Amino acid sequence: MLERLKTFVRGVIRKMFPAKSIEQALDVKPCISSVMQERIEFWHNMYIGIAPWCKGSVTSLRKEQGICMEFANVCLNEMESQVSIERLDDIYKKAIQDLNENLQSGLALGSFIIKPLGGDKVEYLTADKFVPLAYDERGRLTDVVFIQDKKDGEDYYRRLERHTLIDSMLTISNRAFVSKSQDDIGREISLESVEEWKNFPKSVSYQGIDKPDFGYYRNPIKNEIDGSPCGVSIYEAGIDRLEEVDNQNARIKWEFKSGERAIQVTPQAVKKTTIGPNGEMSFETADLDERLYRTVDLQDGECKDFYREWSPEFRDTNIINGLNYHLRQLEFSVCLSYGDLSDVADVDKTATEAKIAKKRKFNMVAAIQSNLKDCLEDLVYALAFYNAMLRSGYEFSCTFKDSILEDEATERENDRADVALGAMQLWEYRMKHYAEDEETAKKMVAQTADVIE
Repeated sequence: MLERLKTFVRGVIRKMFPAKSIEQALDVKPCISSVMQERIEFWHNMYIGIAPWCKGSVTSLRKEQGICMEFANVCLNEMESQVSIERLDDIYKKAIQDLNENLQSGLALGSFIIKPLGGDKVEYLTADKFVPLAYDERGRLTDVVFIQDKKDGEDYYRRLERHTLIDSMLTISNRAFVSKSQDDIGREISLESVEEWKNFPKSVSYQGIDKPDFGYYRNPIKNEIDGSPCGVSIYEAGIDRLEEVDNQNARIKWEFKSGERAIQVTPQAVKKTTIGPNGEMSFETADLDERLYRTVDLQDGECKDFYREWSPEFRDTNIINGLNYHLRQLEFSVCLSYGDLSDVADVDKTATEAKIAKKRKFNMVAAIQSNLKDCLEDLVYALAFYNAMLRSGYEFSCTFKDSILEDEATERENDRADVALGAMQLWEYRMKHYAEDEETAKKMVAQTADVIE
């Protein structure tokens, strides 16, 4: 059933519209390459649980979603943002109501856009839904094509909506195309040919615009795939580990399945006798629990047993330890702290290693928040533009608390209180926070006591 579902999902996933078709239609070379588009599709398939290695007995543990969810939750958990003008602030707050779940998708595919639709309505578009054409020196997207699809019978209709910001002039243009193929741009038609598109202007320009009319976010990860400014998935560096995790999980499932208790019985041991209406006797096999009983020929030399128990020893501990090892390697690769994905009770790390891991995660979170702040600042500008409040003198503020490092400081203070109460030994405190082994910690405590005396 699961395999049929995977096949169905693969069949309905829409591939990204080829960048070369955009180049053909608009006579401009996109920033994104075909290699990058294929990678985005690959990240997307991983995110929804159908990575190429997920076949047969190997299914996805969906750790890709776990990674994105952890980063999104930490980044937004203590975010405080507001606009000084109440009406614009209300519009902004409604626009970001679904920010967490869409940030998760953006982290998975490398980038996303928050595009105003008028009023307080916005559309979240991940990297597979737009084609970047140009960036400025800050990495801000200044020329982009949004693609809207419509299928009518055998015909594929597409509307290409291009937003270009050059020298403080924003130009929005719309063009429509029809094709018999999903991968071909086809021939150009008038916007009036499609009822829903007849009111879109062919081209309109606005002077005095300093920022794009949308918010653009990209992950703070250098693009080594095609060298473009396009965003890279948050789990790109951990792809090999993610594959190992799924394979190891398959081994765990097989260990439990193959090690199920069973009773092997001879056919003679499970015969039952019935007597017919005329006194005749017949023999047939009794109804048994097929999961527990297995009928086999138990010939063992000269002896013949009627039954034999099958109860092999489980090797689950070693295999689960192996899974935790791969999870810890994955945590390192994607800049998570030890224990975010792995079993926290099995994290055999020194206090120094744990502190470094937290600092590594903090640095990544801080970089994500910095890029997200730029995205939200541009979003507020776009909302002000579309709601005629661009010259209202609004101010936007966005702050994030350093909860990761604050948690560490809080933990240290709590441990100090436990030491003072006698609930924790001072040498235990030193082991935890000074990365000392038990012998060294006890020695240091003794030396301190001698000095005090």
